[in-house]
Amino acid sequence: MANLASTYRNQGRLKEAEELQVQLIETRKTKLGADHPDTLMSMANLASIYWIQGRLEEAERLKVQVIETCKTKLGVDHPITLSSMANLASTYRNQGRWEEAEKLQLQLMEFRKTKLGADHPDTLMSMANLASIYWIQGRSEEAERLEVQVMETRKTKLGADHPITLLSMANLASIYWNRAEKEKVDEQKREESKEQKKRAARIC
Repeated sequence: MANLASTYRNQGRLKEAEELQVQLIETRKTKLGADHPDTLMSMANLASIYWIQGRLEEAERLKVQVIETCKTKLGVDHPITLSSMANLASTYRNQGRWEEAEKLQLQLMEFRKTKLGADHPDTLMSMANLASIYWIQGRSEEAERLEVQVMETRKTKLGADHPITLLSMANLASIYWNRAEKEKVDEQKREESKEQKKRAARIC
């Protein structure tokens, strides 16, 4: 059932995927218990389906429930817990809830550093996601520092021509480009202000 639900989701047959995932959750709750890892994984998968459908509030409620149960039963550094935290951070980000997204992504990054290591792909993904949150908030210097760190680590671990490394390079280029554009706009505003002052002086 789990594989079929996943197939439906990948095919975009979200209603069928949802119905099957709900059945799977109920079956696993009955057979394994509500806090069994397989049950929690099914709940996380259902939350993912809600998220794809744009049902963000339902997705959030389910993700929070999964995270809290995972923390209690499996521990904060369990893969299911960390994956659920990553999904919830994405939900917050898509809702424009930057402070909550940032807080959760920071926690996730630190947990992954401790559990997996600073150069693990999942840790680097958390760092890249946090850099993205900084960038969206206009905190370009913080975003740059983090993205440079991600890019350099990926270069070392994966190679300069790896697709994920190239993605980091593209993200960093976007940060540089937007900063340059902002500087151009600021310079233009300064020039306009000077001209306005000159005109005002001539009128006087």
